[in-house]
Amino acid sequence: MKLYTFPPAPSPQRVTLFMKAKGIELPIEFVDMQTQAHMSESFKKINPRMTVPTLVLEDGTVISEVVAICRYIEASFPDSPALLGEEPKEQALICEWDHRIETELLLAVADALRNRGQGFKDRALPGALNLAQIPELVPRGLKRIEAFFAILDEQLASNDYIAGKKFSVADITAFVAIKFSAWVKVEVSEQYVHLHRWYKQVSAKLG
Repeated sequence: MKLYTFPPAPSPQRVTLFMKAKGIELPIEFVDMQTQAHMSESFKKINPRMTVPTLVLEDGTVISEVVAICRYIEASFPDSPALLGEEPKEQALICEWDHRIETELLLAVADALRNRGQGFKDRALPGALNLAQIPELVPRGLKRIEAFFAILDEQLASNDYIAGKKFSVADITAFVAIKFSAWVKVEVSEQYVHLHRWYKQVSAKLG
């Protein structure tokens, strides 16, 4: 299998850190998003959605969603640490928090980033479809980021990690999302002591 990726970007970074936490390596080909390599005709033949990360299996199957890639890696390397949970309740809670962080935090940052400035003009969403920016989504995105930081802090007040006692993919997604928020100049307030404690802990773990 081969992973097409651009680690500086948030979505590819989630897979990179997932692999690091599991202690595995895969053949990698870098797709430079800064030069629009993911929009090239050659990459379009690999993944018509023109998004990274993209995992191509030995039989040619293409997997192009972060969660799906992580699930495939988890199942393919059962001897490495389980980051998606082991028993049903644990799996469900990890899945719930990972999904919430992606939709309520990561996408909020993306809204605030992609709906302003010339850099994303007519590229308000990733993928092949050109879409105009909606400036009104910027303040809404910023408000959603701040609101979800409070939610995470409350969750971490009684949990070592996002979904409970064990480090999981939900922690990776939250870690990446918080770093991504700096792209729109939003930082975690000092009042969120539990979130700061957790962030320091995860930073040390992921390096």
